[in-house]
Order: sequence, then C-alpha cells, then structure tokens
Amino acid sequence: MNILALGLPGIEGQLQINWDLVNTCLQFAIWGLFSLLLAEVLRDIYHALCHQVSWLGKLHNKHHMAYRRDLSIVSLKTYQESQLYHDILESSLLVVILMVIALFLQQLGFWLGVTYAFTFLYGASLRYFQGKIDTDFNHLPGPLETIPSLWWVNRSYHWRHHFDDVNAYYSGVFPLVDTILGTGLSLKGKTVALTGASGALGQALATELTKHNAKVVALTTHPEKLQTQDKVAIISWELGKEADLRDSLEKVDILILNHGINVYTSRTPEAINSSYEVNTFSALRLMDIFITTVTGPQSKATKEIWVNTSEAEVSPALSPLYELSKRALGDIVTLKRLDGDCIIRKLILGPFKSQLNPYGVMSAQQVARAILFLARRDFRNIIVTINPLTYLLFPVKETSTWLYYRIFSKKAKSE
Repeated sequence: MNILALGLPGIEGQLQINWDLVNTCLQFAIWGLFSLLLAEVLRDIYHALCHQVSWLGKLHNKHHMAYRRDLSIVSLKTYQESQLYHDILESSLLVVILMVIALFLQQLGFWLGVTYAFTFLYGASLRYFQGKIDTDFNHLPGPLETIPSLWWVNRSYHWRHHFDDVNAYYSGVFPLVDTILGTGLSLKGKTVALTGASGALGQALATELTKHNAKVVALTTHPEKLQTQDKVAIISWELGKEADLRDSLEKVDILILNHGINVYTSRTPEAINSSYEVNTFSALRLMDIFITTVTGPQSKATKEIWVNTSEAEVSPALSPLYELSKRALGDIVTLKRLDGDCIIRKLILGPFKSQLNPYGVMSAQQVARAILFLARRDFRNIIVTINPLTYLLFPVKETSTWLYYRIFSKKAKSE
C-alpha cells in the first residue's frame, strides 16, 4: 500500500534533519570545550609563572605559607590572606582574560569557559570572606589515602607541589601543563634504587638520574662490575634473599626493577626455572617488600615502582622463555596496579644493545634518556621502541587485561 496515497507523511519527511541547528550545537560544543581547555592552561601557566617571576612569587608564597605538611591550615588569617593574594587574584585575572577573548571571538560557546572561571572566583571569595575550606578540594587536611591520579589532579598529586618540589606539579585540575613542561614527576632529591645496575641500561639510568639530581642506590648481584661514581651508592644482594634489602628500601622513594636474564633458544628445565626465578619471581618479591614500606600519611604521594617488563609483553623477542617470563611479570604487575598501593610504571622497551641483546638497534643511553623524559611527564606506561606496532598493540593489551582483572579479581581484605 502506498503511504503517500493515504495522505500520511512519508519516511523521508519524518527523517528531515535541521542541519543549521546541528551545526550551531556542534559549534557551541567545540568552542565550549576549547574555552574550558584554555581556562585550565592559562590558570596553570599563571601558577608556573608564580614560581619563575619574583614579584609574582612574593604574592604566591602566601599560598604556600598557609599549610602544614598534613595540609591543615597554619591559621585562619594566613589562610584567608592566601585566598586573597593567590586564588582571588588568579581567578579574577582568568575571568578578565577569558571575557576579553569571548567578546573578541563573538562565539556563544566560549562563554562556557568564562562561566567556568567564575566558579573559581566564587569559591575563592567564599574561602576569603567566610573562611570556608570545604571547597578547597586539593587542600583538604588529613592523610593521603590514594596515589596521585593520572587523569586529574587529586590531593596526593597536588600535595607534592607543596612538600615534594615547589617547582613541579603546577597543574590544578588536569595535568596537561605538567605533561607539556615535564613537571609531572620531580626526581630532584629522590632516592632511586635500581636493580640490574651493572648492566648497560642500569648504568645508563644511573648516569641520567644523577643529572636530574636524584640519589641513586645501585642494587647489583655483581658489585665487582661497577665503578664508584659520585651520588651513586652500591649495595650488593643475592637472588632469593630479597628480604635482606627491606631496611635499605625503607629509605627509597623509587624502586626500578631492571634485572633479568635471557637464555635465548634454550628450553631445558634449568633454563625454565632460572628465567622465571630471575625475570618474574625475584622482581615480584622485591615489589612486595617495597610495598610494605609504603607507610605513613604521605608515602602514597612519593613512593613508586618502575618495572622493566620489556616489549616482549606484546611482541616476539626471538627468545621464548624470555617472552614467557616477562609476559608473566607484566600481567601480574597489571594485577597489582589495581590495589593502588603506590604508583607502578611499566617500562616497555624495544631492543637496545646490551649483554642480554648484543644485536640491539638502540643504545642504552638513548633508552635511559627517553625513559626519564616520559616519566617526568607522568607516563605510567613508558614505551621506548622503534617498532610502531608496540605503540598500537600494548595499550589494547594493557587496557583489556586491566579490565578483565578488575572484573574477575578482588583485593584481599586486611584483618
């Protein structure tokens, strides 16, 4: 039966789209998102300038003077002064700049950013005139119960700006500016323990870490292979006796697990046992021991573990037992990340020239520099390789594995 013949509207008439309205809504959304992003970038740039320009720094120091180490306020008067000389000043400048841009652009969506800036000014005004601290989310007092977030700035993330390194961690809501500037992780003054310190990558990492003013503790089973260096302490350890290192790890901020073996084509029982013992179980024992040192009200903000799981997690390494043991390590690291004990970074490294791989195409120095470049930008999965497939395959593998483990496993309840 012909629908049109019955005088009923046809399907074509029912599906008419007002493209002018769609275009207007899309334009509003794009300009709105851009304005929000610009507001955050401008706000964080101003914060960074406060630590670089002396006269701005004098005003901003009021903010840093207002808090104790547990983020409780020194006094109400000092706190209110910090709101006036930093928060109100910063948000007022942000409102003015965004309003000028909005008037110039004549885009309705951009006013979303202006409104967003006004929320900061409103909150700062409440804190100044009424002394309310409940809207000061990143400065609420008390112990830090979660690790620094990757996607937004939480209390643990911002605490580091006050008491870890005032010349880092500038971001206020989203860590975009810290990612760009390389201020998402400060190595200054950190004590970094490094296993596999006598290997090519271990020695290169030790050298690069000292350039960033870190104190390096070289953990090695072959101390005779290491030369004495300034700012590098050498501690020997034995496989299977990882518990002996606990006292040393108590004073460590970052533990880098970099030791391993490669039995190449061998598949004997001895090769299987040694591959898993060194590449998997020893690393996991050290992780568990280090996690027991993550105590105290602020330790979650500063303690980290970096694990060299290698590109073998997703790509062939032409050494089956190396691949199997490293994949097992990588999967268990993914599982342990769910507990949120401390930040755990993965180092997914391609072939570099070393004793384990004399045919590597990258140098250990190049890899070490790239690792620190990405770590300082707070990358939690640090991929350094010449294989483009790894950059595509690893995120898919890691996300799907993380989701599976999150659904089908749970943390044991502490008694």
